[in-house]
Amino acid sequence: MRRLLCSVLAALLLVLLTPGLAWAQVHQHENENGVAMVRSLESLRDLDYVSWQAVAYREGAAGGPVVLRIVGYPGKLRLDHPIDLQVFAGRREWSLPDITLKNPALAQDGRDAAAEFALDPLLADLSNNRPLRLVLPGVFTELPVPPYVVGEWRSLQELPLS
Repeated sequence: MRRLLCSVLAALLLVLLTPGLAWAQVHQHENENGVAMVRSLESLRDLDYVSWQAVAYREGAAGGPVVLRIVGYPGKLRLDHPIDLQVFAGRREWSLPDITLKNPALAQDGRDAAAEFALDPLLADLSNNRPLRLVLPGVFTELPVPPYVVGEWRSLQELPLS
């Protein structure tokens, strides 16, 4: 009985002292203009095993718009804008508008290796952290997004800035 109690107590301590894995990649800092922002930065691989950086971010107060930036390696591809991002989850489907040219830094970047999309239409429609599949026509046919990344993206909407 004593061993059982010690084991349960040790397990409880381990659970309480271990940081949550879903929050590991959410960071808060100031952007280049001094505006507070919160972001999730993940490296994902498409079905052709090409790496992409997926950066979801929100600038300013909670409730503001959340943007998804997809970044490839410069020189390996050129993204023509506008091109909507297709998102699939089971039988559900969303089309996220390309807002890249609204960002002056990306609009003037000659490398054309990044694209930004309004993530709010997707986040407003999700009620759980389900796996997603992203399709960017002419760029990649399927980029799987695991549930923990979707959880990070969903948390950006209401995460307070300190």
